[in-house]
Amino acid sequence: MPHFAPVRVRGGLPLPGRLVRHRRRAVAVGLAVTAAALVAAGPRDADRSRGHPGHPGGPQAVRAASASPGERPVRPRHAGTTVTAPVRIADAATVRLLRPGDRVDVIAAGETVSGGEARVVARGARVTEVPGPPDGAGDAGALVVLSVPRDTAARLAGASATARLAVTLW
Repeated sequence: MPHFAPVRVRGGLPLPGRLVRHRRRAVAVGLAVTAAALVAAGPRDADRSRGHPGHPGGPQAVRAASASPGERPVRPRHAGTTVTAPVRIADAATVRLLRPGDRVDVIAAGETVSGGEARVVARGARVTEVPGPPDGAGDAGALVVLSVPRDTAARLAGASATARLAVTLW
């Protein structure tokens, strides 16, 4: 049998090298698709007007920096979510039982003694703050700050003008 030169195939990689090269390409394509999806789903400039935080030099930073030392900074609000509503509860002793984070129902009782119906004005309102009584406070009840939906806050304000408010703790 005559002697032949070895056959060489150009461009071929051994099997493990080929698998590594294709795996790297697959990972690179996966990372590129993930990055594109994140960019597409991220906030746009139009979303900033709906309560999304702006960049560090945005209007929220200016408002927070302009707040005086004793004043709380303005927090951005999300449209359609909860607002804080200060509510005066008729019984100050009941308010002393409340702590921030508690859930309460607010009940409005009519001023008349003869059959004034009580109605629930707010269900499951979250207590955000229980301020201390001011100096020289009489028997005018106590203040509680609640986190409620915007329409419930309007009902609370209306009920506090016409009835005495009470709370039940969940």
